[in-house]
Amino acid sequence: MTDNDLKARSNLEALTDEYITGKGSELISLRRGLITKEKFMKDAGDHIRSKYGSEGSDELLKEFEEYIFGYSKLSPLIDDPEVSDIRVTSYDRIRVKRLGKRMDAGISFDSEKEYRQFIDYVAAKNQVSVSNLSAIQRFTDSGSHPGFILRFTVSMPLVNTYEEPYLCIRKVPKTFPLLADLVKKGMLDEKCARILTLRFRMGSTLICGGNSSGKTTLLNALKETIPDDTAVMVVQQADELTTMYHPDMMFLHSVPPSAESKASYDLEHISIAGLTMDVDFFIVGEIKGAEALYILNAACTGQICAGTIHSTSAMRAPDKLVDYAMYGSRYSRNELMRMMDCFKTLVFMKDYRVANVYACTGWNEERRELEYERLV
Repeated sequence: MTDNDLKARSNLEALTDEYITGKGSELISLRRGLITKEKFMKDAGDHIRSKYGSEGSDELLKEFEEYIFGYSKLSPLIDDPEVSDIRVTSYDRIRVKRLGKRMDAGISFDSEKEYRQFIDYVAAKNQVSVSNLSAIQRFTDSGSHPGFILRFTVSMPLVNTYEEPYLCIRKVPKTFPLLADLVKKGMLDEKCARILTLRFRMGSTLICGGNSSGKTTLLNALKETIPDDTAVMVVQQADELTTMYHPDMMFLHSVPPSAESKASYDLEHISIAGLTMDVDFFIVGEIKGAEALYILNAACTGQICAGTIHSTSAMRAPDKLVDYAMYGSRYSRNELMRMMDCFKTLVFMKDYRVANVYACTGWNEERRELEYERLV
């Protein structure tokens, strides 16, 4: 590397550090839309020429623009449609999940210093703080990339065994496969698609399965089949469910507490609020806590509901939802299990395919268990 290259890299690091530590308010204003990209870059160009001189200023400004409006070394991975997840465990260890398989990314940061600076920049860009007071941060960037919503999880050395931050990025496509697309991909056949479309509109549906089994992908596609004259509320922990066509869907996501604000809104509180908003169809992106009681009560009162839940088999899913519903509930387990017959359709996903579809035929009081008829 030549002396000019080293100087250019040093200037970019210094400039970026200035904007992270001293000009963070400008990054926040840009993020909030209070200033335009053109205004931000004009001010940055003036600052570069004033502090670093005119020689090489255009190239430095171009590199700074790529850094600010992209994600530096990770930008090619974020742009790659075959990459769904990015994991950084040290400056020289970056791995990805490409088409479902984990592998080395083939790139790295030049130094630990560059990687730590990148972590600080990512946090500043997304208006969060990473420090000993907030050593684990989860946040979403839905505006930087035209094709993906980016879900970030950052953990700092305070809670890590090793001395570098961990960074995980989940890429959620803004355009997602519809039901016809999933039929073409082999997730389900046309007969199963017709059955699920009809049952999804007529009664509450629970989609279950393991990690990366296709639960959210199927739910995203099914909700697009809901008629336009139906008011839909979607609550979720992260912005995985979106809509491309439906004119009457509202989306709420949870907000964890942070060092900057003690305000927090979990899925339980958001679900309670959502149920007061005059909706016809209530969806919980992933049921994993006390919000289970509210979706169960809503389904029992006749509101059509849908959600996903982690489960190793179809028949274990109702038990899992009841486990969550018992958090702070006054109902007994037996009462909650009886209420589960309001979920008329149970879908089990495995290896990105619809493995089974069951219709709940009711509660057997003598056996004290739910009864199901297998449809697929």
